[in-house]
Amino acid sequence: MGFRNRLPGGRLFEVLEERPLGGRLRAIRRILLVLLWTAIALPIQAVLILLPGRPKIAFARIYHRVLCALIGLRLQVIGTPPPGARTLYLSNHSSWLDILVLGAVLEACFVAKGEVGTWPLIGWVARLGRTVFVTRSRGTTGREAGEMRRRLGEGDSLILFPEGTSNDGTRVLPFRSSFLGVADAAAQVQPVSVVYDRLGGLPACRRDRPLFAWYGDMDIGSHFWRLARRSGTRATVLLHQPFPPESVPDRKVLAATTWRIVSEGAAALRQNRPAVPLPAPRPRGIGAARRDETRA
Repeated sequence: MGFRNRLPGGRLFEVLEERPLGGRLRAIRRILLVLLWTAIALPIQAVLILLPGRPKIAFARIYHRVLCALIGLRLQVIGTPPPGARTLYLSNHSSWLDILVLGAVLEACFVAKGEVGTWPLIGWVARLGRTVFVTRSRGTTGREAGEMRRRLGEGDSLILFPEGTSNDGTRVLPFRSSFLGVADAAAQVQPVSVVYDRLGGLPACRRDRPLFAWYGDMDIGSHFWRLARRSGTRATVLLHQPFPPESVPDRKVLAATTWRIVSEGAAALRQNRPAVPLPAPRPRGIGAARRDETRA
């Protein structure tokens, strides 16, 4: 005996699909509030950046926290940043949202690709946030590394994405050791896992990742529009135990070790398992560390 579909529209599961008009007013309101808050914050930061001390760093964090609230993105933080300055944070990277999330959690400056500085509005915000821009071209590598060392030496903390690019959020790409040549200038290194784990107040699954992830040839405007229409979103930041960079023999081992820590933490969050900060690597001989690098 067959069963007829009695639901309007002719398709049984049509009611489960995203409604075309759903969330448009929400998205428009959020976009306007983001633009208004940015218009207020930019001149404030422009003044603070000329003054000595940490107010410019603290206000940058406030700016990002308010942005997260305005777009409806809740934050959950597991673990704590290390005390003191000169920390090099190494995080996975799946979206432009990572800037808002990590900027709201950590008092640190970002290391970003040079083209970000040319983007309208975003480039201004990045420059006032004291972002270090890198181009990864051979002619400028030494100068850019020197700038990062200088900033660490002056007491700044830096946030670096060692994958070198964003991805679809389902995995963590291998960390590039060439990005970690300045780690010895930091007082400590802290691996960080970031996962967007709630959508509509429910655990996010694999099919939800593209809503948060920004990669390939995605347009940032349309990506923001789709996200701004949704509710009940959350990002979880897992701050693993920090360690001094000299506890590993070289930057290749550092890349492999931090990649393993960040990957394991992100996997636990994606699978909605209880996640705790993973321990720092114990200082060991070069031979043992090399074996770990080979297995990774």
